[in-house]
Amino acid sequence: MNLRPLIVLLTILLVSACASMRSGSPYRGQSEEHRDVARAEALHQQAVAAIESNPAKAESLFREALQADLYHGPAHNNLGALLLRRGELYAAAGEFEWAGKLLPGHPDPRMNLALTLELAGRTDDAIVTYLTALEVYPEHISTLQALTRLQVRVGNTDEHTEEYLVTISLRGTTAEWRRWARLQIARSGR
Repeated sequence: MNLRPLIVLLTILLVSACASMRSGSPYRGQSEEHRDVARAEALHQQAVAAIESNPAKAESLFREALQADLYHGPAHNNLGALLLRRGELYAAAGEFEWAGKLLPGHPDPRMNLALTLELAGRTDDAIVTYLTALEVYPEHISTLQALTRLQVRVGNTDEHTEEYLVTISLRGTTAEWRRWARLQIARSGR
C-alpha cells in the first residue's frame, strides 16, 4: 500500500489548519485601513469617565475601543488596570505588555506590569520591570515609590535605594510617602 498520497494530503490539511488558527491573543491583527483611531479614542474617553462609577461598562468600552483600533495603547493600559483591580493578574499583564509596546516612551504600562508581577509574588521580575519604567522616565515618582517600597520590603536594596528614598522624602506624591521615606532613611542610620 502506497502511503505517500495519504501523507501528502495530511500534510496539506495540517498546514492549512495551522495557517487558519488564530494566535492566543484575544485581538486579531488589524490592517491600517480597518483602524478607526478617532472612534477608539472617543470610546476610550467614555470608558475612563465610567471606570470608577461603572467598571463593567468601562471594560466593555475599552474592549470596543480596541476593536476599533487594536493599537490604542492607552486603552490596553487602562483595561489592564481594570483587570488588575479585579485580581485578573494574567489578563492584566497581557494588556500591560501590549501597552508597553504601543507606548514606548511612557512609564505607566511598565510600572503597572511591575505591580502585577509583584502581586503575583515575582519580586525579582517586578524589580527588573520597575527599572525598565525608570529607563523610560528616570524621575517617575510613582515608579520610584513602588520600586523602593518593594526593595525595602524584601530586603533587596541596592546602591540607588538611598538616593530614591531622599527623592521620595522630598517629592513623594503624598505626605504619607514623604514620611515613610524619612523613616526608612532614619532606620538605615544614614
